[in-house]
Amino acid sequence: MADNKVTIVIPNYNGARFLDACLRSLKKQTMAAPIIVVDNGSTDEGIKTLRKSMEKHSGCYPDVTIHELSENTGFANAVNVGIELSETEYVLLLNNDTVAEERMTERLLSAISKNDKVFSVGAKMLQMKEPHNIDDSGDLYCALGWAFSPGRDKDGSSYAKRVAVTSACAGAAIYRKSIFSEIGGFDEEHFCYLEDVDVGYRARIYGYKNLYEPTAVVYHAGSGTSGSRYNEFKEELTAANNLYMIYKNMPALQILINLPLLLAGIIVKQIYFSKKGLGKAYFLGLLGGLKKISKGKNRKVLFKKKNLLNYVVLELELLINVVRRFVG
Repeated sequence: MADNKVTIVIPNYNGARFLDACLRSLKKQTMAAPIIVVDNGSTDEGIKTLRKSMEKHSGCYPDVTIHELSENTGFANAVNVGIELSETEYVLLLNNDTVAEERMTERLLSAISKNDKVFSVGAKMLQMKEPHNIDDSGDLYCALGWAFSPGRDKDGSSYAKRVAVTSACAGAAIYRKSIFSEIGGFDEEHFCYLEDVDVGYRARIYGYKNLYEPTAVVYHAGSGTSGSRYNEFKEELTAANNLYMIYKNMPALQILINLPLLLAGIIVKQIYFSKKGLGKAYFLGLLGGLKKISKGKNRKVLFKKKNLLNYVVLELELLINVVRRFVG
């Protein structure tokens, strides 16, 4: 069944070992959609191999357009390029290290199209190596300054209901393209990590919703670019992006209200990563976050009275999510 409402955008950086399986799974979708692969200046042979495979085995591949960037500009810029190139009402972002079940596109589109106030819907992401475990079930953000997926590493049969989340994981999520023109796109200052939490949180400020859809299933290899769940590159960049995100999205009064918890969250994480041998990377990330704040002052979301209720609701959720982080 073909549909002209959705374009699938796959950002790719040195994903040669993943692309073939990802694209072949999209060929089997019950709802076909054009695909844009945005290559971020890869240095492997992935795109060259893909072009040859598409020519030799065209029947095994869906409708794919390849857009090559000259250098690695980061996840946020790559998906922005893909979103700009798309000509459909919705854009489905998909990591290159994923394999989608046949009805993923259909079910994500069905979920987002039911309500005009829904900005994004994320799929249930299962771990490729241990498919009985959840990789991501939508992200929550709490007043400790932590983003977390409540379903991470839990049994795949759990988290079986569609629920509201702070943000959808951009590794497999559909977005309403028109809303980007109102709230802005993915913030390229993030490069990668937390850019999806940032844009989802920003949408919430404007009064939109983000959902998690458990019937849309994707298998995710995980850390296909960074190499592991915990590493210096990831922790330094995540720490920087988190500090920048707090500054950018919270009015001064909200930062002041949450400051004791935010400081506690920073201290706990510094201790945690120090025990893992990543304390220096985390600390350098905090310093990097201060630099991002100084560079990104013109990107701060300006407080508007019409959004006051949205801020209040978000603040209550931030506090509730502190409890959910430890009890859920």
